[in-house]
Amino acid sequence: MNDTVTMKLNADPLILSALREDITSEDVTTNAVMPKACPGEVDLICKQDGIICGLPVFARVFELLDEQTEFSFFAQDGDAVHAGDRMAQVRGDIRVLLSGERTALNYLQRMSGIATYTHSIAALLEGTGIRLLDTRKTSPNNRIFEKYAVRIGGGHNHRYNLTDGVLLKDNHIGAAGGVREAVLLAKKYAPFVRKIEVEVESLEMAEEAINAGADIIMLDNMTPDVMAQAVSLIDGRAEIEISGNVTKENIARLKGLGVDYISSGALTHSAPILDLSLKNLHAAR
Repeated sequence: MNDTVTMKLNADPLILSALREDITSEDVTTNAVMPKACPGEVDLICKQDGIICGLPVFARVFELLDEQTEFSFFAQDGDAVHAGDRMAQVRGDIRVLLSGERTALNYLQRMSGIATYTHSIAALLEGTGIRLLDTRKTSPNNRIFEKYAVRIGGGHNHRYNLTDGVLLKDNHIGAAGGVREAVLLAKKYAPFVRKIEVEVESLEMAEEAINAGADIIMLDNMTPDVMAQAVSLIDGRAEIEISGNVTKENIARLKGLGVDYISSGALTHSAPILDLSLKNLHAAR
């Protein structure tokens, strides 16, 4: 997210859309109390412990309103922060600081919350060699921000979108007529550089996927005992991913199964925000 080209091509249109959602014609409150431009300063304050993420996006909100806005940062993405920490000072037209405040904080709080939650789960897998993955269970038009936050928190990205890779889920298998048929059709259609991943819900489906030549087997919503049997059955013939209602509270039971990946939609759909605030706004001399 620090890359200027990535920001301008992919993030800027989304940030501008968020600003337009919040300011359809004018910020009537700000215009009422601040009818003319006036230079000011405001502090970014952390209100609870966590992992900060999204500072470049936070800054970009204000820059898109006024490119003359200036920042002094006292933290960077990925840093552990604590309640009471002053993480940045923002300087610019007070009207811009007021109008951009909520949109900037919405991004920063959401991204920091995801990074914090991901970090707490990744810590539980430390030393196992298992990669913690996110999913496509992201909020619409925020995927670029949320998947970045997962990486900052110590997780890894699964496929970014439907163009990014082949993942044959239950309904794809049903549409194709079976696991074998789905894998063969995918191998025929997809470029040879694409791996074929298959979601399975039973040992029989796992065996069929292996025999059809799947590269990755996703064990979905199985009990730990059945997962252990599936890992033994696969026996290194494919990479193994575990999925299905994985959370911070239950991930420990999956650590010793000998799998390559554990994916969790909760990283993005259930992470609480990190409480942050802009405080001490005042006119600058």
